[in-house]
Amino acid sequence: MVLRKHELEAKLKDDIELVRSGVLRDENPLDLSEEFSELLEACRRGDLKRTQELISAGVNINGKDKFDYTPLIVASLCGHYELVELLIESGALAERDTFQGERCIYNALNDKIRNLLLKYDYSKSTDPLQPWAAHISALLTRDTPKTSDITLIAGSESFELHKFLLSARSPYFRRKLTEAPALETWRLPQSIPIESFKVVLRYLYLGDIPKELVDARSSSSEEEILTGIDKISKQLEIDKLWEAILSASDRRLARQRHQDEVNRAQQQVQTFFQEKVLRHKMVVDTRLVKDVKWPHDNSIFADCLLRSDEEGGDDEDLDKQEESHGIPIGPGAEQRKGNGVKRIRKSVLYPAHKAMLIRSPYFETMFSSQFREAQTSEHLHIIKIDCRPEILELILTFLYTEKAECPLELGLDLLYASDMLFLDKLKNKAAVVISTLGSGNNNVLVDRTHAHEGEETVEIEVEPINVYDVTHAAWDLRVQRLEEFAARYLAYRLEDYIDEEEFTELIQESASRLKTREETDTIELLDDIRYYLSERFRLRFEDAGLDEMMDENGEISAEAAEVLAAQANDIAAEDKGANGIVEVENPETISAKVGIAEALASPAGVVRTLDGELVEDEFASDAINYQLLLQKIDRVLEKLKLDA
Repeated sequence: MVLRKHELEAKLKDDIELVRSGVLRDENPLDLSEEFSELLEACRRGDLKRTQELISAGVNINGKDKFDYTPLIVASLCGHYELVELLIESGALAERDTFQGERCIYNALNDKIRNLLLKYDYSKSTDPLQPWAAHISALLTRDTPKTSDITLIAGSESFELHKFLLSARSPYFRRKLTEAPALETWRLPQSIPIESFKVVLRYLYLGDIPKELVDARSSSSEEEILTGIDKISKQLEIDKLWEAILSASDRRLARQRHQDEVNRAQQQVQTFFQEKVLRHKMVVDTRLVKDVKWPHDNSIFADCLLRSDEEGGDDEDLDKQEESHGIPIGPGAEQRKGNGVKRIRKSVLYPAHKAMLIRSPYFETMFSSQFREAQTSEHLHIIKIDCRPEILELILTFLYTEKAECPLELGLDLLYASDMLFLDKLKNKAAVVISTLGSGNNNVLVDRTHAHEGEETVEIEVEPINVYDVTHAAWDLRVQRLEEFAARYLAYRLEDYIDEEEFTELIQESASRLKTREETDTIELLDDIRYYLSERFRLRFEDAGLDEMMDENGEISAEAAEVLAAQANDIAAEDKGANGIVEVENPETISAKVGIAEALASPAGVVRTLDGELVEDEFASDAINYQLLLQKIDRVLEKLKLDA
C-alpha cells in the first residue's frame, strides 16, 4: 500500500537524519560529475546507446543532480519506455515507499511506464546481485550435485564447504589452503559453541544473520555464542561480521549492511576468478588437448576444465602439416603462413569450479546425472563448450561475478551460447547489448532523404549490426525484445533495405512462420515495420505541429498523408522552372494548398524525395516518402504473391 503524503514526508525526514548521522547510506547521493550529467542528458533524449555505454563505464545510475532528479525519474518523466526498462534491469532504484520511488511512479509520462515501474519488486529493481548471492547461500546446504571439497567438523556436526569460496572470503583460509590444497577435513575446537560456527559460516555464504542467536534447544548462552563469534571472526579476519550482527534488529540498516557484504563478497570472488581462473587458462594445440592432465589437489581448487576451440583450421589439415612441414613453434609461429604452413588451431582450457558452473541448468544436469563428467576420475574432466574462447570467458565471468560487459560484436554469439546453457539472465543481457548499442539511437530519426542542392557528398551512417542476423536470432531463440528492435531498426532505415533481395526473403520467411497461414492472416514482421514506420514520420509531424496528420490512435492518417503528398506534387508541377528546381514565390500559398497550419517563413532549400522529385520543404518530402515506402511494401507483397 502506498504511504500517505504526511507519512512519506515523516519517513523522508527520519531517513535524512539517519543519513546525516552516518547510520544509513544515502541511496541517491548527489553527483555533479560530468559523466553523470551526460547520463541525465542521454536519459532526457532517450539515447539507449549512450546510456548503455555510460552504465557499462560504471556511472552511478542511482545518483541525483542538484534538483533531486535521478536518471530513472528523468527517463520516466520524458516517456522513454525502453530506457526505463534498461535502467531498472541495470539496478536503478524503484522502491515504492521512498521519496524517489514515488516520484518515478507519479511523474511517469504514461501508464505503460507507470505499470512497468510497479511490476518490479524491490529485489529485482535494486539488487542485481540477489540471484548470485542466493546461489552462494544455497551452496551451504545443497547436496546434489556434490560440489563441496572440504569438510569442517564441529563436535557431532559437520559442514560441507568449498575451498575456493573460503579462500576468497577469508585471508586466514587463503593462507592455510594455499599451504595445504589437498586438505579434505578440518576439525574445529570444541571449546567454541557450534552455534557460533553456524553464524560465521552463514555470514561467509551470504545468508542473513538471525535476530535470535540462541536456539531454544541450545545448551549455550547468548554470551558464550557471541564470545565464540568474536574469536572466530578475529581468527578468520572477517571484521565486518559484527556490523551485520549489531544491525540485525533494524530492517533497513540490516538490508544495507547485507548489500554491502554482498558487494564485498562479489569483489572478493571476482579477484579470485581473475587471479586463479583467468590467469591460469591454458592455450594448447587442439590435437594435444587429450594429453593435458590436471590433478584434483590443485592450488586453484578447480574440479573440472572447460575447453573452447578457436575458429579456423581442422585436425586433418594439422596432421598433414606435421607430416610435411612439422609443427611450427616459438613466437610468431601462428603468423608464418608465407612458407606454406597453415595456422595451427588452438584450444583454450579454463580451470573451473562446479559450484559456480551449476548456476547454469546445463551444467547442473551434467553433474547430477550418469554422464562421464559426473563420475570420479584420476584427473580433472575436460568439458568442451561449443563457443569461441572470448564467449566462454564472458560466460564464466557472469557465472562467477554476475557481470557481463559484452561488446556489440560478440552480442549474437553470446546470445546463442547463453541460450544453449539455459542462462536466461545472460541471454537477456546480450539482447540488451544488441538492442541498445546496436540501435545507433533509434529514437532519433535517421534522415537519409533530405539532400540540399549543391551538396556533393552525403554522410552515410555505418550500420552497427547486421539486422538480418538479429532478426533470425530473435526468431530462433524466441527473443521478443529483439524482434521488436529489428522491426524498428528496419522501419527507421527502410529506404536502405526495402529494395534488397534479402529483405524480400525476410518478409517471405516471416509469412511462412505461420504453418497454416490463410490469405487474411497478417505478417508479423511487416505489421511491426508498418507500425514503427508510422511512428518514425509521426514524430516529425508532431514536431512541426501537424496534428491533423494523425488519427485518433496517434498514428499517421494514411488519407491525410496521401492528400498532402498529392498536393505537394501538384505544387511542384506548377512551380517547376526550366532548370527543374521548384521556385517558390509565396510560402503562404503552399500553406493554403497543402493544409499546413504553419508554413516556413522562407524556403530552407530544395529537398529531394526518395523517387528523385524536388519539393519545397522537408515536411512535404516526408509525406511523399511515407507514401512511397508504403507503396514499396505493397510491391514486395505483390512480388511474393502475399496478401497482408
